[in-house]
Amino acid sequence: MVLIPDGSTYQQVASLLKSERLIRSRWVFLLLGKMRDIDRKIHPGEYELDGSMSPKDILAKLLAGRVVLHPVTIPEGYTLAQIAEVLAAQQITDTNEFTKLARDRLFITTLDIEADSLEGYLFPETYFFARGTKPKDVIKTMVDGLHHVWGADLQAQAARMNLSLHQVLTLASVIEKETGAKDERELIAAVFHNRLRKKIPLQSDPTVIYGLPAFDGNIHKQDLSSLSPYNTYRVHGLPPGPIGSPGAHSLHAALFPAQASYLYFVSRNDGTHHFSSTLAEHNQAVEKYQKQPFRKRARGSLMAHGA
Repeated sequence: MVLIPDGSTYQQVASLLKSERLIRSRWVFLLLGKMRDIDRKIHPGEYELDGSMSPKDILAKLLAGRVVLHPVTIPEGYTLAQIAEVLAAQQITDTNEFTKLARDRLFITTLDIEADSLEGYLFPETYFFARGTKPKDVIKTMVDGLHHVWGADLQAQAARMNLSLHQVLTLASVIEKETGAKDERELIAAVFHNRLRKKIPLQSDPTVIYGLPAFDGNIHKQDLSSLSPYNTYRVHGLPPGPIGSPGAHSLHAALFPAQASYLYFVSRNDGTHHFSSTLAEHNQAVEKYQKQPFRKRARGSLMAHGA
């Protein structure tokens, strides 16, 4: 593996190849380049080269820019900050440069997106990037991934529901964060659509967490009364923007919710949820799945302590 730094001259590339013992003679390689009038036409990046390759074949690969591409998987629901960390960990882009550009409104407008940041617009998928890829190229590729999924059928349904892409991404991102069970996403979507229609606050914990300056792993009572615009216990309607990057299934669920009257759901503590249409039924479910198990654990710990 040989990394050709951005801005390298042909002479510097020749010296690098010689030091890596990929060419026998630096002067022969320079002569080969001079014959083809090459100076700064070498594409920077990471190359997989072999000492058995002829100088002519090596030069052809460098001129064609056939750099090594690394698979980078962006999980569904990842935030802009988490995506930046994944890219930096694999040496694709610099965290600060990527984050700054993803929040640059002038740059965002060049992508035909009306938003304060690209939170939610970077589609979660497995991509193949060269190390040292410019942040703008990574971002454009990921936004293109979203447009590829945002097809005519979804656009038409969004128009029928009078929802913008930004609103759909926002709702889909909340659905994505609320459940990891794929067969529940349409039901979660139904709950939120029913609440929006009845003007009931969404009361979604993931939105509250997103709006906190710091999160210790537990939502506290004071968090639910915070003045954050992402606190959907206080704010009616959708939060101001996505809280992560939703996958294709959540996007579809946001536009094609289940036909159900549910207004509530509570975790069963096994990755799934119990859905209810009335507050009384919901309270019973909370008692069954949240309060009773907690009491049992508390009693068990006391007994163990007494023993």
